[in-house]
Amino acid sequence: MKKLARKWKKSHREEGDRGGDDDRFSLPTHDDFRPMDTQEQEELVRSFEESLAQQSRLWRGVFAALLCGYALFLIYSIHQQVYSPWELRYHAYFMEEVDSWLIILADWVAVMVCLTAINGLLRESRNHRRWLWLSCIVGILVAVFWLYYMPRLPRFRWDVLWLPLGPLGGAVISLYVDHLLNESSEEVRKLRGYMYSYKAS
Repeated sequence: MKKLARKWKKSHREEGDRGGDDDRFSLPTHDDFRPMDTQEQEELVRSFEESLAQQSRLWRGVFAALLCGYALFLIYSIHQQVYSPWELRYHAYFMEEVDSWLIILADWVAVMVCLTAINGLLRESRNHRRWLWLSCIVGILVAVFWLYYMPRLPRFRWDVLWLPLGPLGGAVISLYVDHLLNESSEEVRKLRGYMYSYKAS
């Protein structure tokens, strides 16, 4: 490395006499390899924490908004089933197999899955993950309900596959997003733990 530095300085002096651009080529100085002091470390870690907090709020808000939209759609489905039974095609498929009140109940439970997942995403507490796990468990029950009746249809309908998979998928994705964000937060906490004290000699 020292030999390379001597060669570079020699060629740099020769080019300097010819008016070369000094700023385009430069080797790291001693200060570039200097360990950061405690204040610099603190500022760097704090900037990571602030950036992570912003990203966490953004992604939690995005997925909570998607779940809210899905819940509103389910509420519309419930309204239609109450006031105009079997008018919606995806409900009408089950007309001969399921009572109307069971359809309404299943949709209400699906709404609760979405609201529970939203609560888990947006709640800032240590036990927020319990809400996400609860939404997954209830989502499984909704999926079992629909998958029990779907094979009874005269023929399999791919366009109603979202009925069992929609609420469960939303809950599982919410849990996964929370897991990824928590992993990133844990990495920043580890970084703060690795901060070292440096005293200039």
